[in-house]
Amino acid sequence: MKHIAILASGSGTNAENISRYFADCNEICVAVVLSNNSKAGVHERVGKLGIPSFVFTREEFAEGTVVLQKLAEYNVELVVLAGFMNKISDVLLNAYPNKIINIHPSLLPKYGGKSMYGMHVHEAVVAAGEKETGITIHFLNDQYDKGDVIFQTSCPVYPSDTPEEVAMRVHGLEYTYYPQVIRNLLSRDHL
Repeated sequence: MKHIAILASGSGTNAENISRYFADCNEICVAVVLSNNSKAGVHERVGKLGIPSFVFTREEFAEGTVVLQKLAEYNVELVVLAGFMNKISDVLLNAYPNKIINIHPSLLPKYGGKSMYGMHVHEAVVAAGEKETGITIHFLNDQYDKGDVIFQTSCPVYPSDTPEEVAMRVHGLEYTYYPQVIRNLLSRDHL
C-alpha cells in the first residue's frame, strides 16, 4: 500500500475528492492530511472519511522537523498539495525530491506565481480575454509554479464567461484528472 499525504488550507473539496477516489483502492490510500489552518473545512471533510488531519504553525512548516516526523509516521511516499496556501520549505523539498506535487488552475507558465491562486487566476484569465484555460499538475521546486510539468489539460473560456463560471469548469478538470495523475505517478513506481 502506497501512502499519500495531502496538504490543504481551505475547504478541502479536492482533498475529499482524492480521498474518495482512493477509498476502495488496495494499492494507494490517503493516509493523512496536514494543514496550516485549524479552521479549514478540510478537517471536517476528511474526518468523515476516517482520515486523520493535523495542524502545524507556519514556523513548524518552515522548520520542517515535526512535519517530516508526521510524514514518516504515516509512511508517506507522495505529498499532494490541494489548495495549500503556504510555501513549502527547502527542508521538505529536499526530503521529498520529485515527490511533492501541486495542481494549479491555469495552463502554466501563464498565470502562475506567488499571488496567482484560486479566483485571482480565473479573474486574470477572463480579464485577458483568453480563449482557453485549464489545469497544470507539476512537481514542486523552490519557485512558485515553476516545477516540471506532469500533466496539463484545457477547457474553453467563452467571451461571456464570468470568473466564477471559469472556476467551475476548471474545478471539474481538477476533480477528474488530479486523482488519475496521482494514481499514474504511484503506479509507475518511478517515485
